[in-house]
Amino acid sequence: MRHKLFASILLLWLLVSVFGPLLPLTPDQIDLPNILAGPGIEHLLGNDELGRPVLDRLIMGAQTSFLVAIWVVAISAVCGTMLGAFAAYSGGIMDLLLVRIIDVFLAFPGILLAIALAGVMGPGIDNVIIALSIVGWVGYARLARAQVLSLKHRDHISAAIALGQGRIPIVRKHLLPLIAAPLIIEATFGVAGIVIAEAGLSFLGLGVQPPAASWGSMIRDGARYMLVAPHLVLAPGACIMLVVLSINLLGDNLRDRLDVRIG
Repeated sequence: MRHKLFASILLLWLLVSVFGPLLPLTPDQIDLPNILAGPGIEHLLGNDELGRPVLDRLIMGAQTSFLVAIWVVAISAVCGTMLGAFAAYSGGIMDLLLVRIIDVFLAFPGILLAIALAGVMGPGIDNVIIALSIVGWVGYARLARAQVLSLKHRDHISAAIALGQGRIPIVRKHLLPLIAAPLIIEATFGVAGIVIAEAGLSFLGLGVQPPAASWGSMIRDGARYMLVAPHLVLAPGACIMLVVLSINLLGDNLRDRLDVRIG
């Protein structure tokens, strides 16, 4: 029952993100008489400091977090997996170089490095995706490398080499399918991390820019009115909490089902 509830939350997040732009929403409509109005019948979650409907902006913020999470995880997973798998299988200087690059990235806290990159490139959703992807590929490369190192000396790999298959076909056909399960688990938890990271960058003003909506920027703007309009912070904060909690708990359940043992 609990898993169905969390799955329903993620399904709602997905549906709102995909079909939200098709709804008759007015997230940028200023309504001065309703500035800081509380939840009511007309606007279920109230209005913000400019009179804009909070619910409409939450829906648009859901689309922002979803797009950033999906793009960053996809780019990071593909690039990191390819680099880690081919470096581990090739060995030698290529593998050593990758290990040293990973060590350099791991020497810095990921979110601080993302903040620095986003600050250099400037605010905007595209730059957020690039900054978080540059930081995010390291975990997938490290995991893929460890898995390939433990698999590349197995008999079916030796047989493929004896049959004359090249490096790329061996990695693609014989290694990637075997390491897919732990990578899927890594990507699942990666989505939760990206949602928080995107909200954090937007909170700092390095994410999407006004009038576009983001859960992080909504919390930043609403923090000034916490005493008179707490719904401005509670609504986006609850959305972040529910989405991240649902992803993490369903990720734990998926890991148990796949019985993934990393290392």
